[in-house]
Amino acid sequence: MYRLLSANRAAAVQRVLRLPAPTSTGCSNCGGTTHNLTQYQQYYQMLYRPAPASKFTHMYIKYAILVATTTVALRTQSTTPTQADALAQAKKKRLRKPRYAKYVELLEVTEMTASERKSRVKRLKSKKLAEFIQKTQMQILEKRARDERRAQKKGQPYSGLAQQQLEEYQQLILENSSASKLILEESAQRQPAEYQKIDLDAVDSSILEAGMYDDKPMIFFGKDTYTKRFIANPVEVHKILKSFHNYRDIIEGIENERQDNIETDLANFGLNAPKLAVESTLLDPFESIEPYIDEQKTVGENKAQSNINAVTAKSKKRQVFEHVPYAIHIMIVQFSLNSFKSKVHVNEEQERLAKQRALNMNLITYINVCVSANMENRALSTIFAYRSRVKKSNASQKQSIISIELYNILLHGYAGKGSFDRCQELFRLISEDGLQFSEQTYAAAFECLGRVESDAQNLQLIEQYIEKAEQQGYTLNQIMDRSKFVSDQRDIALDAIRRVRPDFTPVYVPPQLGYDNELLNNHNEYVLPVGAEADAMKQQDFSIMNSKRGYSKAQLEQLAREQLQVELNGCITIKSIEKTKEFANAEFCRTKLKELDQIWRKQISAAIVRDLNTLRAQVRFKPHGYMNYYTYLKALETSHFTDILIKEIYKLAEGSETFSPTVGQLYKELGQRVQQCYQIELKKHNGTLEKVGDIYSSYCELWDSGKSQDNTRQMWQRLVHEQRHSGPSMDLPEVSWPTNVLTGVGRFLYNILVRDIKIDSHIMRQKKATTATTPQNLLPAFYTLFRNQGRLVKEEVKPHPVLSRLLRASRQQTLTFDSNLVPMLCPPQPWSTPHNGGYLLNKSDLIRLPQQAVQQWDRIHASNPQHLYPALDSLNQLASVPWRVNTQLLDVIIKVFQNGGDAKLDVPQPPSSLPPLPTLPAANDSENPVSPAERAKQFRDKLGHRRKQSEMYSLWCDALYRLSLAQHYRDKVFWLPHNMDFRGRVYPVPPHLNHLGSDLARSMLIFDQAQPLGVDGFSWLKLHCINLTGLKKRDSVRERLLYAEEIMPEILDSADNPLTGRMWWSKSDEPWQTLACCMEIANVQRSPDPSAYLSRFPIHQDGSCNGLQHYAALGRDQAGACSVNLAPLAIPQDVYSAVAALVERTRKTDAKNGLHVAAALEGFVRRKVIKQTVMTTVYGVTRYGARLQIARQLKDIDDFPKDWVWPASTYLTTKTFESLREMFTSTREIQDWFTECARLIAGVCSQNVEWVTPLGLPVVQPYNRQDMKHVPRAGLRVNNIMSMDLYERPNILKQKNAFPPNFIHSLDSSHMMLTSLQCERQGLTFVSVHDCFWTHACTVPELNRACREQFVALHSQPILEQLSKFMRQTYSFRDNDFTNDGSVEDLSKRQLNRIVQQMPQKGDFDLRNVLDSVYFFS
Repeated sequence: MYRLLSANRAAAVQRVLRLPAPTSTGCSNCGGTTHNLTQYQQYYQMLYRPAPASKFTHMYIKYAILVATTTVALRTQSTTPTQADALAQAKKKRLRKPRYAKYVELLEVTEMTASERKSRVKRLKSKKLAEFIQKTQMQILEKRARDERRAQKKGQPYSGLAQQQLEEYQQLILENSSASKLILEESAQRQPAEYQKIDLDAVDSSILEAGMYDDKPMIFFGKDTYTKRFIANPVEVHKILKSFHNYRDIIEGIENERQDNIETDLANFGLNAPKLAVESTLLDPFESIEPYIDEQKTVGENKAQSNINAVTAKSKKRQVFEHVPYAIHIMIVQFSLNSFKSKVHVNEEQERLAKQRALNMNLITYINVCVSANMENRALSTIFAYRSRVKKSNASQKQSIISIELYNILLHGYAGKGSFDRCQELFRLISEDGLQFSEQTYAAAFECLGRVESDAQNLQLIEQYIEKAEQQGYTLNQIMDRSKFVSDQRDIALDAIRRVRPDFTPVYVPPQLGYDNELLNNHNEYVLPVGAEADAMKQQDFSIMNSKRGYSKAQLEQLAREQLQVELNGCITIKSIEKTKEFANAEFCRTKLKELDQIWRKQISAAIVRDLNTLRAQVRFKPHGYMNYYTYLKALETSHFTDILIKEIYKLAEGSETFSPTVGQLYKELGQRVQQCYQIELKKHNGTLEKVGDIYSSYCELWDSGKSQDNTRQMWQRLVHEQRHSGPSMDLPEVSWPTNVLTGVGRFLYNILVRDIKIDSHIMRQKKATTATTPQNLLPAFYTLFRNQGRLVKEEVKPHPVLSRLLRASRQQTLTFDSNLVPMLCPPQPWSTPHNGGYLLNKSDLIRLPQQAVQQWDRIHASNPQHLYPALDSLNQLASVPWRVNTQLLDVIIKVFQNGGDAKLDVPQPPSSLPPLPTLPAANDSENPVSPAERAKQFRDKLGHRRKQSEMYSLWCDALYRLSLAQHYRDKVFWLPHNMDFRGRVYPVPPHLNHLGSDLARSMLIFDQAQPLGVDGFSWLKLHCINLTGLKKRDSVRERLLYAEEIMPEILDSADNPLTGRMWWSKSDEPWQTLACCMEIANVQRSPDPSAYLSRFPIHQDGSCNGLQHYAALGRDQAGACSVNLAPLAIPQDVYSAVAALVERTRKTDAKNGLHVAAALEGFVRRKVIKQTVMTTVYGVTRYGARLQIARQLKDIDDFPKDWVWPASTYLTTKTFESLREMFTSTREIQDWFTECARLIAGVCSQNVEWVTPLGLPVVQPYNRQDMKHVPRAGLRVNNIMSMDLYERPNILKQKNAFPPNFIHSLDSSHMMLTSLQCERQGLTFVSVHDCFWTHACTVPELNRACREQFVALHSQPILEQLSKFMRQTYSFRDNDFTNDGSVEDLSKRQLNRIVQQMPQKGDFDLRNVLDSVYFFS
């Protein structure tokens, strides 16, 4: 019965008909039928019982075909408890996947009339069609009989033939009707009592209309003799129905057969009963229901049985297919010829590879979690399921899904329990799958044998696997060196080897410490090979440690312990600086909140246990072979989920009125918190935590001694290598959970949050009498609403107003941050591999990439590790700089913030400071009528007011977080771990407290290490102050210093009276940084010896329009180089002022010619108005974006007429672009070449644009076409649908527009990294904000020299030539790729080959001039 029906339909029919449970499966074409199958056939025949028809018919039907249209969505078993639920589920599925209605036209022809009608195919049954034919035929025969009788009355000869045909036809109908009744009576006698109680017509209206059997067979008859014979014989009609059953069996049997194969595999390997008493004692009761391997089966038996199963399956399928009618054969062929259509994938092969990759990633994650949760047998069942799926696929597909890596994970799981019998069965599976043992496979084998008692057989097995490894080319040293170990696996495996090789000591390959890059190979002279002794005769240079001195080992270890505690807690709670008044009922609300917290924790714990038990029950009666969320949820204790949800409750309840997270965002955030907690717990249990502590202690000792020539990466690599003899591996890649898993796990917690968290609506009432008599009115603490977000409507989560009021009244005055969002209290772990670095335990991403961007990771994993060292070392250098808060300035900022902020000083104001909109009279107010235009304006003003409120609240919260964190760290030293984006641009990982961002953010941080100013330090400090003001951009250094002396009284007044004095600092371009510099100048001025003053203040050296500098250097453009200060000049060239002057000249001409917009702009074409547009032009800004930038600047000018903002911004955008093209011809040519190359690569090759930076970092642009289709929820099952850029069509527009700016960004990041490494080698403190470099005042000259030397070295490389060569090798077409037919495709291929070789012409600018340019960086 289950072979003919999908399982959910069979279950529904079984419930409605009250059938006994099926005892066996069978097929009418597979060697006999069972009792259940007979029952089904009888039921189905009665359901579609055909009425008899005449042997003769004159019925004509358009599109006379025999066809069955069906789409089966198989679900192996239903768990819905009631028929109502089943019907609701079926209707929901049908709504999710609508079926298109098909129609036929019926033409009824008689001797007198002809009628045509259209009917839905779905509603046509053989019974109705037969009745239609019978009715028509009866009318025809009755008409002929009447005509004969009429003719007889007129005296014409009477044959009686028509009357005879009519009587025969009526007799035939009676006979067929009697036969049908007899069949029904006989079948009813054979049926159980339950069948006889069911009205089949009622079943038809309940089950079929609900969608359970809406794919019914449709039979249409023609007029030929063959069809007439079928109409007259009900047996033949039943055969047709049976044939349709066979066709359905082919479709449905695909999934059933796969499940049968899984069950066969499980049976072959004896997954029926536990074998070892030790393994029957399981950590999780769920594991006890899982099957186990029967080690008594031999490989030969398994193989023979699987071959028999395969042959049987093929023969069954062939027998079934032979009974399929010819028309259905045609339909199958037509379905197979459908062309591939996809907006996302290039071809069917790419779509298949994407699915394979997604499945493999999900499997690796799932098997890892299964093993960590002690569910090895569930992991094995999953492998069996997918082995069965790919059993008939080609070898490459099988190995891409079921890889040796999957088996290795499971092998270590069984090895940890000492189950060598299980491991042997897995070894047999590996051999059957045609996979080769890897070093990790042998390591698992040795670990397992090491956990078994040593005896003769054990020693023989160890020796056997050693010999097998050597035959495969693996030595014991290679196995121990290349394998990854956790916990005590390394020690156990080594112990097993030493049982037969007592003298064996593994020799580990030392890491490569040096560079393999032409620009950095000179640094290798300072690097000693691992294990080598330093030459006593040669003087060692320890200057690289200068920027790391000043901290003792004990101090660093204490800081590391504090940092580890923060990461183990997962978050940090700090005091908020928000100034608020206390509510009268604050203490009462705090008490109620504590009570609620305890109640919620109990409710959440109970709900998690309840829902997990429900999941467990559902999973238990499902097949073992699919991935489910229950396994992920069992990887953590209930208390962890409770803590996560409690934190989320407070976070949501304290949220904004104008913004709330969407349900999808909340799913993902909750899933990420669970994953982060899981990874921390995993490191605690697998020994990584202890190993990190040991290595970090030695690392602190090196910082304390300061006697090392290594950078931080090299130091860490040496320490890790020294401790490789024992404990877990330190280069373990953390397996991130796929997005679909994060969403599924988050959905589980979200359901508890919404359904189980309640709050009493009367909780804030304080009257005792009322609370004693009034019952609790428990309401959900959270609800959802739908809100427009652009063109989409999204569901958002909101707290109940009572909960929000309760938290507001209690005024906790605290803020909570995740531990990976705050600075570190100790030096970060250096990046030594792409997966290890940053925080000590929290996972840090080396590259900021979206989840679907896997292509760049593939390039990174495939590249030589030495090629990544420059980028990693630069991140480590920036992260090794210790920071502290400028407390003197912080107190001033907090005072302004608590007093309501100041828009002119860029201190955000609270939304409450926004004045309310004026109200209009009511619509029914006749005395003060309001026009529709005024009401429309009021509506627009309300929208703008709401948007402004949202923006103000966002900025206010950002400042609150930043200032509160700064207040928390005000007396502490801290470090900022760094990572980078896909282009190589670096960023601090903590988002709130760092030196990037606005003027306010940069002003609050200073270096922790103090350096004496020296001879010129004070001058650099004063020069820096003038640079920040922006008043002397076009003046020389000497004139700026003279100006600083002139305004020294203003500087000192600003430092002494920042808020009550003349406030000269507030007129600066960067007011808060200027004020901080004024305070530092005042301190130095009043010190007894300025040259000996210990200063922590960072001095900035900023590039002069750095993007244009790189373009000018690439094209050797003489004019462009002079415009951006690459050439030495007496005074600085300000490109922004130069462009503004060109635009002003054009504006004057247009104004004289009568152009009104040009006249309106008189006096407003300023440097500041067009600066951002000039700066971002080289980074690919569009005209629309440039217009918005200029409009924003014009709006900020109080005197500019607001009605002219948009026309003027459009005019200035056009003139600015024209001026830039006039000034930088070489730049525009290179930019156009980049754009054209990217357009052809993305359009013709359908690939993402990629390149390699001069420092060896692979870059891939992650811009692809995103499929906006909604992925249906998969319930318990883990959905394998994932988006990956490697297999998707590129977004051509984004690829071509983004390539020029992204390539330039990769160059400026390379320049920064080169300067960073050079400064570190010289012992300088170096920090960067992209193209703005920071250092101590006393080391500015050394920084300037290094910056210029590295820029010249970088652009002395053949950058464009190397890019052209790379693109030719990667994207060019070969001769055999051309069709030579003159088609557009062929011409496009030839154009690509031509364009990637046609580099722009270069000028004659001498790069060595940069070395003498004072204003290149200044």
